[in-house]
Amino acid sequence: MTDMSRLGIDFAGVHFNNPVIPASGTFGYGREFEEFYPLSELGGISVKGTTGKRRNGNLPPRIAETPSGMRNSVGLQNPGIDKFISTELPYLKTKGTVIIANIAGSDENEYREVAAKLDSTDVDMIEVNISCPNVKAGGAAFGVSCEGAAQITKAVRSVTSKPLMMKLSPNVTNISDIARACEAEGADAVSLINTLLGMRIDIKSRRPVLHNNVGGLSGPAVFPVAVRMVWQVANAVKIPVCGMGGISTWEDAVEMMMAGASVVQVGAAIFNDPTVPVKITSGLAQYCEDNDIMLKNIIGAVKPW
Repeated sequence: MTDMSRLGIDFAGVHFNNPVIPASGTFGYGREFEEFYPLSELGGISVKGTTGKRRNGNLPPRIAETPSGMRNSVGLQNPGIDKFISTELPYLKTKGTVIIANIAGSDENEYREVAAKLDSTDVDMIEVNISCPNVKAGGAAFGVSCEGAAQITKAVRSVTSKPLMMKLSPNVTNISDIARACEAEGADAVSLINTLLGMRIDIKSRRPVLHNNVGGLSGPAVFPVAVRMVWQVANAVKIPVCGMGGISTWEDAVEMMMAGASVVQVGAAIFNDPTVPVKITSGLAQYCEDNDIMLKNIIGAVKPW
C-alpha cells in the first residue's frame, strides 16, 4: 500500500494530511461524495461560497461545457451563513479533514458580517472570494484593484483571528500587485486562480449560451494561465499560495506545486470524475515514494531558464 505520510503540508498555520482540496462551488458540502470515498481522504474541503443571506443564484442556463473546460454563472446559490453554521458545519467537522469556509459578499459590510459569525465557530480557515461584484462601485469586482482587495482583506481581518486566505481573480493586469495588497493587510495566504471571464454565443438563437451572458471559464483550458500566475505570485509574496485552475491529474498538481503552490484545489475535473481528488492524492503519494522525497520539498522547485 502506498505510504501517505510523505504528503503532509503545514499551510498558513493549519496542518493538512495531504494538499488536495476540492474547490469551492464544485463539491457542495461533501454529502453527495461520501458514496465514493470517505471525506477524511481529502486534504481539506473548501465549501460552497457563503453569503450573509440565502441566495437562489442566477437563472438557467448557468452551466455549459466548452472545449477543454466549462463555463458557469451559478450566482453564489447558497443557504446563507446562519444555515451553514447550524446545519452544514457540524456535519463537516465530523469528517476528519480541514474545513475551509469560503465567503462572499456584495459590499464590505456583508464580508465583515459573515467573517465575524465564522470567527466563533470551529472552521479551520476562511477563504475570501473577492471576485464578487462590488454593488457600491458599479459592479466591478473587489479583486480587480489593489485598493478593493486591500479593503476587503482589512475588513475581514478586523473581525476574525482565523487563518485568512484571499481568493484572487485572474481578470487583472498584474495579479502579483493584488496579492501584495492582500498580504499587506494581514492575509495569511492567497488562493488562485478563480475563473477567467468568458462568453459563447448560440449562433442559431443568437443568444449567449449562459443566461447571464458571460461566465467563469474553468478546466484544463485555463491551466497554463493558472501555473503562470501562481509562479508570479509565489515569487512576489512571503505568505503561502494555494494553487488552482484546471488541475486534473497528479502530474498537474506536481507542476502547480513546483510553480510555488503549497496546496492545491481541484474543481472542474470533479464534474467529469468525482473520484479525481483521491486519485490525485494517490498519484502524489506514489510520486513521492518513487523519488524518495517528502512532497513539501517540491514547493517552488521550478528552475527558470
